[in-house]
Amino acid sequence: MALDKNFDFKFKVIVIGDANVGKTCLVQHFASGVYSEAQQNTIGVDITVRSLDIDGKKVKMQLWDPAVQESYRAITRSYYRRAHAAIIAYDITQRSSFESVPHWIDEVKKYRAANLVIMLMGTKSDLWEKRQVLFEEACAMAEKHGLLAALETSAKESRNINEAFQLMARVLIARKSLPALSSVPHSTAIVRAPRSQGSQVQSMARVFPQDRF
Repeated sequence: MALDKNFDFKFKVIVIGDANVGKTCLVQHFASGVYSEAQQNTIGVDITVRSLDIDGKKVKMQLWDPAVQESYRAITRSYYRRAHAAIIAYDITQRSSFESVPHWIDEVKKYRAANLVIMLMGTKSDLWEKRQVLFEEACAMAEKHGLLAALETSAKESRNINEAFQLMARVLIARKSLPALSSVPHSTAIVRAPRSQGSQVQSMARVFPQDRF
């Protein structure tokens, strides 16, 4: 992997899932901390970059947000090449987007690079009163397919997005540098963040044991 001289690691992450599940919102929030209700459908691919400091290591996270419209499918499949990780996003208020997750897992496995790290991410957790997908269902899906983790996020309430990408960066570093393994969770854990003011739902994330390092 070619490195920028100012970074210790550089990772390419593909963010995929059905249209209108909030992929662009979560990517933009991770990049800038800004949330915007108005988002246009992605055309081609949007590439967003943010640097992280992980245990003193400078990490460049390059997020690729490809279009999902059928007219772009032949092109966007090429974006899977040389990816190190993938986030499969679904909308917790739209069950059909969760039912599409196996399709996206199959697509990743078909076009992915070897040993791709895959994370399942439920979006719009602030809309808890409209929930159609239980967190336990997402955990079962992630565990069944051997994914790294299942998380619920909210770009609007800044919930679990930074934590998700930091976890992914740690795991990717661990695959490149064995001494970093000690900083990666290897046992199942549930993380529940404090409720934000005015919210009746807690942030949730579950990390699954990874035996493929």
